[in-house]
Amino acid sequence: MDFKRIRYLKQFFDCLDRWGLVRRDPFGNPIGMKRIVVFVLGWLTYARLSIYNRTEIKGTEKIQDLPREGVLFLSNHQTYFMDVICFYHIFFSVKWRIKNSIRFPFYLLAPRSRLFYVAASETMKEDGFLPQVLSLAGAILVNRSWRAHGQDVKREVDLEAQEKVRKGLAFGWVVSFPQGTTRPFAPIRKGTAHLIKATNPIVVPVQINGFRRAFDKKGFFLKKRNTTLSVEFKDPIRFKESDTIEEILQRISDETGIPMADSHVN
Repeated sequence: MDFKRIRYLKQFFDCLDRWGLVRRDPFGNPIGMKRIVVFVLGWLTYARLSIYNRTEIKGTEKIQDLPREGVLFLSNHQTYFMDVICFYHIFFSVKWRIKNSIRFPFYLLAPRSRLFYVAASETMKEDGFLPQVLSLAGAILVNRSWRAHGQDVKREVDLEAQEKVRKGLAFGWVVSFPQGTTRPFAPIRKGTAHLIKATNPIVVPVQINGFRRAFDKKGFFLKKRNTTLSVEFKDPIRFKESDTIEEILQRISDETGIPMADSHVN
């Protein structure tokens, strides 16, 4: 068998399928559909981030040359969707090697497809049509054990969540919000440190601000225009195997501004 010829044929078809028309991500979603969704979503939300408001970005030079997979972004959380939509805009611009700016939306012509974000299943499945469409942009759905439908609950931990995130990391970049809620001053969740211990990703802490002032809770509607939205990427971290859960949580808390809880919960 001529393996060299097979390799060239694969490269040829990969070029033809640059938009991922037949490929699927690890969760079985068509990459072509994902690219179309994020392309449309990008154009629909661009004005909210760059015209009606102003987005100030720092630190994209720190993520410019990171690997295409195995990178976990951890950020504080202020709206259901606009936080992660803004991250997507930034990641697309970084792919085009634009530094600390989303002012030139031509980056939407070839968006990055190896992106995922962690989201609560009930938020994506039960809050209407638009969240279900947004789930096609790369949502990793997990069942929160402590909160559902805006109420505090107690239920079994979603044991599949860690494996889902592991799949996402093996394929690309994953955005997660360690607070697990948009409530102000909510503490960091202990499960974040367990995830890092289990998957050993490159961790990029991110600190955001202004989204809660500019948008409603879900992030769909403008609440206040001419707001400065800030996104700062901190230095990537590769935690050591010897780092304890408490040490990991403390480091993430220091970098993201997410408070620590007196008694960590899952």
